[in-house]
Amino acid sequence: MSSTDDRPGASAGQAVESAIENLQLRDSWPWLVAMAAFFGFCWLLAPILTPFVLGAGLAYAGDPTVDRLQRWGLSRTAGVSVVFLAIGLISLLGLLMLLPMLQNQVSTFLQNVPEWLAWMQDQAAKVGIALPEGSRLDAEGFKKLVAKHWDDAGGVLKTIWAHISASGGALLTAIASLLLVPVVTFYLLRDWDDLVAWIHGIIPPRHLPLTTRLAKETDSVLGAFIRGQLTVMAALTVYYWIALWIAGLNLALLVGLIVGLISFVPYLGAIVGVLTAVIAMLVQTQELLPFVWLAIVFGIGQVLESNVLTPWLVGDKIGLHPVAVIFAVMAGGQLFGFVGVMLALPVAAIIAVLLRHAKAQWLASRTYRLGAPAGASDVAVEDASKNA
Repeated sequence: MSSTDDRPGASAGQAVESAIENLQLRDSWPWLVAMAAFFGFCWLLAPILTPFVLGAGLAYAGDPTVDRLQRWGLSRTAGVSVVFLAIGLISLLGLLMLLPMLQNQVSTFLQNVPEWLAWMQDQAAKVGIALPEGSRLDAEGFKKLVAKHWDDAGGVLKTIWAHISASGGALLTAIASLLLVPVVTFYLLRDWDDLVAWIHGIIPPRHLPLTTRLAKETDSVLGAFIRGQLTVMAALTVYYWIALWIAGLNLALLVGLIVGLISFVPYLGAIVGVLTAVIAMLVQTQELLPFVWLAIVFGIGQVLESNVLTPWLVGDKIGLHPVAVIFAVMAGGQLFGFVGVMLALPVAAIIAVLLRHAKAQWLASRTYRLGAPAGASDVAVEDASKNA
């Protein structure tokens, strides 16, 4: 009898809920359209977003340090100034140390190119490959030509400057982007807490608990991943630099920098590093023993990265399979170019958090639980919440 009496009330309640949902949907769709338009606008402006993305990333990375300085009694602006000064000094010292060494290594590499080409011609002649008349390289003449132009150019910086200055528009764009990065970083870092408070203030109150929880989880995952990945990149750079130098490779610093900088994409750093090191060693010497040392260096490096550095410093911070990481980087590059490559892993970290939350919601939904054996769906939900 009571169940019959409850039906009209239940139907009325369902009608009210349905009306509220329709009203919320009708009120929300203009904002959804505006959000889609905003992302489309960002996609169109992707070529000029690089300094802003870099600035935002640096501000995000520097905010914990500035917050700590504030707790020590400094003002926000003073804390930002201290962080900027420290970063500037470290960067300047790094450039002053690395650029002369890179210049010497590249100069030595260019000096070895003609001898390698002459050796290749000799090997071709030994196996019976005839070269066209007059195509044989004058190694000594080429070496003197390279040395003359290298000295005239005044080193790596002047050579790069000469090529860039050939295009005035590209030069101005590069300079503007370079100068914008510290400016954007300074203002974003100074106003970071105000920006976070502003975003918090525009979120609908009914969504604040869930949004706050997801934001804290994302910040924890993203911060730990970025710090760990940067440490891994630095450690790999130092390892390959020293190990390849011991192995006798003249371009050890350059190859180490290449491997370290692109090691955030699984296996890509090692593949590119092996190819670069083999070519550099082939140009430097035509003996077989150095290639054995290269194989040992990169074999140890892979074991060190896969079994020690990455599990210890990064772990499973994002929770994505290596293939998914590669796809994220390629997709970001395809959609947004260089900006997309920089944003690929942070966005992947955010998506991973959202997917874990979506999985937990799905396992708790009536659609998933309908017809499941008693207790089975509760176990699945509990496992999903532990994994999240």
